[in-house]
Amino acid sequence: MKSVFRTTLLAAATLAALGTASTAFAGGRPDLVARGIAQGKPFQADQVIVQFRADATAADKARVMGRVNGNRADVLSRGRGRSGDVELLNARGHADIVDLLAELYADEAVEFAEPNWIVQHAATSNDTYYTNGSLWGVYGNASSPANQYGSQAAEVWASGGTSCSNVVIGIIDEGYMYNHADLAPNAFKNPGEIAGNGIDDDGNGYADDVYGWDFDGNNSSVFDGTADDHGTHVAGTIGAVGGNGTGVAGMCWSVKLMGAKFLGSRGGTTANAIKAVDYFTDMKQRHGLNLVATNNSWGGGGFSQALKDAIDRADAAGILFIAAAGNSGTNNDATASYPSGYASNNVIAVAALTNTGALASYSQYGATTVDIAAPGSGIWSTVPVASGKGKNATVGSGYASYNGTSMATPHVTGAAAMYAARHPGATAAQIKAAILNNAAPTPSVQGKVATNGRLNVESF
Repeated sequence: MKSVFRTTLLAAATLAALGTASTAFAGGRPDLVARGIAQGKPFQADQVIVQFRADATAADKARVMGRVNGNRADVLSRGRGRSGDVELLNARGHADIVDLLAELYADEAVEFAEPNWIVQHAATSNDTYYTNGSLWGVYGNASSPANQYGSQAAEVWASGGTSCSNVVIGIIDEGYMYNHADLAPNAFKNPGEIAGNGIDDDGNGYADDVYGWDFDGNNSSVFDGTADDHGTHVAGTIGAVGGNGTGVAGMCWSVKLMGAKFLGSRGGTTANAIKAVDYFTDMKQRHGLNLVATNNSWGGGGFSQALKDAIDRADAAGILFIAAAGNSGTNNDATASYPSGYASNNVIAVAALTNTGALASYSQYGATTVDIAAPGSGIWSTVPVASGKGKNATVGSGYASYNGTSMATPHVTGAAAMYAARHPGATAAQIKAAILNNAAPTPSVQGKVATNGRLNVESF
């Protein structure tokens, strides 16, 4: 094993660089170390951990100290039986950890050697609005017992469920601020489009739709300033960058977001809504994207077969249509509300809860037409903010607290992304079932929503 250690490390690093899993040396300790180095896992550059053989003498240890050009920093474990001491050694003047570890493995007094990995506590958000207690919608019972009505997203983060980078979510709304400091790393770019050349490179009918399309303005500018606060707020709840010590954290810390703007200063039209729904269906099919859901925090108007048909086309493509129940405080079973009320297999209709677990006074509900409740009142998220006046005015990154089923819906959309990331290949029906079947029973929505409960992602 010792003789192949450096080869193992280099092979693993090369394979990782090529995007290929390292399996050629599976099972050996050097390979496990190699994988960590190749994956870029952080370690203390000037230290190594060494386990000596049980028969290692003082002279053997002195020789090893010479190899590391250092000294003993600590004894981590005293030898027992056939095992020798495990020691933390300071190492100086070694530019290449691979070379040093290979040299230590070659020493007959050494059982194994490895980096002193830098580890963190189980993943949780260090973002400002999370740590100050404001981001109640993502809290969990274990991480924050006083905030028991959150989605439990923090519990999933704590078990390593922070990455959704292979999942794309479509935002059908106003525009969203894709260059917001807490959203920019997660802004999805159309892989078939070349920015700024005025050409419809991917042949989908929209030139320069790099970040999406504005169906209200009929152009590629999907963010048009501070008026696009609603769409930006929705985007942050789904996928604001988490763990960056800034602002808020979305349900999925690295999910990719793409916009289809159809709501303008005077609202939007069903025609443009249809175009927006079909836009994402085409994007998924045209580019083979792992686009699992669209967020639809909007409503109003009467029944539209054309819109329902568009939603059904999205269903055929495996895209969930997650929609706000509405903010009129009425029973949707008695008076239909659209688009959340369409009887399409891919629709999930969402009501809003307060942080006390109550159904929000404004939230529409329906034992057969609304599926689940989610945090919707006092929700902090990303917004664009204006700075300065007149010609000197600029738009910057800000945060605000909003209320509504519009705010509840992106919690569920983020949950869909979370489940898809943790269960690659899951169908839309399976994702929907997971969301609804794991709803936590909640007294305030008993008989008010189909699941009788609220969003709970803890077991995802």
